[in-house]
Amino acid sequence: MEGFPLVDLLLPPFQAPMSARIATLRKMLETRPDDPRLHFGLSLEYLNAGQLEEGVAALQGYLERTDDEGNAWGRLGAALRELGRKEEAREAYRKGIEAAGRHGHPTMVEEFEGVLDNW
Repeated sequence: MEGFPLVDLLLPPFQAPMSARIATLRKMLETRPDDPRLHFGLSLEYLNAGQLEEGVAALQGYLERTDDEGNAWGRLGAALRELGRKEEAREAYRKGIEAAGRHGHPTMVEEFEGVLDNW
């Protein structure tokens, strides 16, 4: 098994390491830069890898290209809050409340309002 990183042995055979998934999504974005799904997928990979600044940038790219139903706004708010960018985080949650309300997601509205109320 020489030459194989230990992490490759621990992952199911169909699952690429996170860095490979990030690289693949970035490559796909080169040919389809306006595909919001690629931006969202990339943001999730970055956030899961703890790369918050990159995750925020990818979420912002996603939100510029689609009418999100609230989920991405909540993820953006949480990442910005963790980065200490509190006013931007509050604004993301407010936009998430608006989006969730527009799309008929009352539990998401309540969740985001709770985050803001308990700030």
